[in-house]
Amino acid sequence: MTILLNSVESRDAAFVLHPYTNASQHLKDGPLVITRGEGIHIVDSEGNKYIEGLGGLFCASLGFSEQRLVDAATRQMKELPFYHSFGGKTHETAVELAERLIQLSPVPMSKVFFANSGSEANDTAMKLVWYYHNAIGMPEKKKIISRMRAYHGVTIASASLTGLPNNHRDFDLPIDRVLHTDCPEFYRYGRPGETEEEFATRCANSLEQMILAEGPETIGAFFAEPLMASGGCIVPPPTYYEKIQAILKKYDVLLIADEVICGFGRLGTMFGSESFGLQPDMIVMAKQLSAAYQPISALMINEKIHSAVVAESEKIGTFGHGFTYSGHPVATAVALETLKIYEERDIVGHVRTIAPVFQRRLNELGDHPLVGNARGRGLIGTLELVRNKETKEPFKPTDGIAIHAGKQAQVHGVITRALGDNYSLCPPLIITEAEIHELFDRSTRALDDTYTWARTTGLY
Repeated sequence: MTILLNSVESRDAAFVLHPYTNASQHLKDGPLVITRGEGIHIVDSEGNKYIEGLGGLFCASLGFSEQRLVDAATRQMKELPFYHSFGGKTHETAVELAERLIQLSPVPMSKVFFANSGSEANDTAMKLVWYYHNAIGMPEKKKIISRMRAYHGVTIASASLTGLPNNHRDFDLPIDRVLHTDCPEFYRYGRPGETEEEFATRCANSLEQMILAEGPETIGAFFAEPLMASGGCIVPPPTYYEKIQAILKKYDVLLIADEVICGFGRLGTMFGSESFGLQPDMIVMAKQLSAAYQPISALMINEKIHSAVVAESEKIGTFGHGFTYSGHPVATAVALETLKIYEERDIVGHVRTIAPVFQRRLNELGDHPLVGNARGRGLIGTLELVRNKETKEPFKPTDGIAIHAGKQAQVHGVITRALGDNYSLCPPLIITEAEIHELFDRSTRALDDTYTWARTTGLY
């Protein structure tokens, strides 16, 4: 291990195991120590200022210095710093937040279950799929279909839903009863001469064939992010969800919408389901629910799911599921204040106003020699880096092209994250038009530097 001069760096390397980090490389390089935030920017221990180009982890919707959220947490800490919701106990902020979420829902929902992360909420949704089908006398209808390149979390169950290889490798995942159907990315998986609508039809037919091969009586649910963010900002082609939902309805398969990233304005609508015409039975949300100022997630369920919970509780004597911090008073208070800010400042309207600028600058970078495809919607987008624009030949995973681009972005004052060969951007929703231009100007310089490096090293 390299000895690090900075005491925080050396202590971090000595004691902290980091998520989604090359543990070996981290012992050599050490961490980037973040000390404070202001608006869409963060500042490191050396005083360097960065645009947080990924909104933290797709979550810091109101930036890093929203005093109203600090005050909401402080007030609640003084009044009721903690209580649980087990055994029918409650407190006002949890009730008010649940009520508000039901009002905001894009489709009729009945109840809200609170958890602490998107992973936990998706894990809960999986358990409820099984619980529901037991309750209605269909104990064989337990298999759950997700998609390749989907991201639904990292618990044993939710990581099984996730369709990314590194979330499965050497973790002995996925577990049984989880299947993965086609990823709806036309750029990478569309066939020569195929239209986007024909591709959507092929994806839908493939799903139906999977259901028939497994047996419709065994398929319980289909999980879908409206827009697949962590898999590379994959925007499904027109008619895709229309065709998928027709098949789910035909075989009585529940639809769970994972709105962990798309929810609360990211796509220019309150929920991504509105953007794509989804009619889910359950909706999972987290991240922007509290603008990342507190860990909280929620699962909304419709009345048919709730009725099954009531029936099974009567039979068993309890609903045997929950977390110590479900509906934590401080987290729910901050989430409530977050929703008030969204409404008062018309954050969704702001996204709709400035998203065309963001998407125009994103699409312009599609002409960059390193970029094979630029895609996105609202205030989220990805640049897929390729070795050959004409053939779409990707770089080898060992080339680390997106990792290098991310490092160059950091040099130019942008924090982003390498996701495969994708250079992804998902800034705080409060970003201004001028800041969007600055974000893309710096990203362009980072890509130019990466292109020079790739040519120099023989990768390109």
